[in-house]
Amino acid sequence: MTAPMPTAARERRGTLRLAGTLVMSLAALLYLMPFVIQLVTTFKTDPQAASSPLSLIPNPFSLDAYRKLFSGSEGVAFPTWLGNSAFIAVVVTAGRVFFDSLVGYALSRLRFRGRGLLTVLLISVMAVPGVVLMIPKFLVVQYLGIYDTYTAMIVPLLVDAVGIFIMKQFFESVPREIEEAARVDGAGVVRTYWSVVLPMARPALITLTILSFQGSWNEFTHFVVTTQSADHATLTTGLAQFVSGGLGVGTQYPLKLTAALLATIPVAIVFFVFQRHFVRGGNAGALKE
Repeated sequence: MTAPMPTAARERRGTLRLAGTLVMSLAALLYLMPFVIQLVTTFKTDPQAASSPLSLIPNPFSLDAYRKLFSGSEGVAFPTWLGNSAFIAVVVTAGRVFFDSLVGYALSRLRFRGRGLLTVLLISVMAVPGVVLMIPKFLVVQYLGIYDTYTAMIVPLLVDAVGIFIMKQFFESVPREIEEAARVDGAGVVRTYWSVVLPMARPALITLTILSFQGSWNEFTHFVVTTQSADHATLTTGLAQFVSGGLGVGTQYPLKLTAALLATIPVAIVFFVFQRHFVRGGNAGALKE
């Protein structure tokens, strides 16, 4: 039986815990402060945002920034940007989840000549900075005649080296006995992949979905080199032009911060909805002794 903790020790421990809580609360407040200021500024007028940028009380309270944004005035085609980003993000996410899982399973389970070389090349591609590929991407889409089209915006993003690596590593952790049992029952490679292994990969698939949606939603350099018309502008390229002053005059802080705030909401929703499903040993208990 352990001896009770002395009163002085308990008080000291409680004081340290309280101090730690206060420090963490202060750090959280400092971290959230820019987001609070951004949210409050969206309800300010242009003169108030310029004269009192750190004020936390809009006076007067105004919804002009939201009205202007969704009406397409001030040269800001926000509905077009939002529609393009949503369409591309959904298509790219679905494509990456399917193709990355398919390639990852092939590299993990199938035996064919050159498999080791492909794995090495896959890891090598992950080490290449995206900016290095900007000019090659531009030349390729120009050569194929798809420049400034949705095809050029979507097709090069349908397969991702990081996603393939994530799925490959997960499939390698799946016990082979499960697949062997499926083959004994008459299932082929495709049937085993689709009906047996893929349902077990739910945590990895959700992780890949989050990363793919976030990556395609926030993609910028790829869209810069593959498009030029306003009809194909996304939230990232449109906001970049807007913030740089290419679409209007004046500071327009409320309008700019409103557009930036609305652009972050879909990614935040997807992350907070699925965050608890990140890879955490999804196949635990799948094989019963």
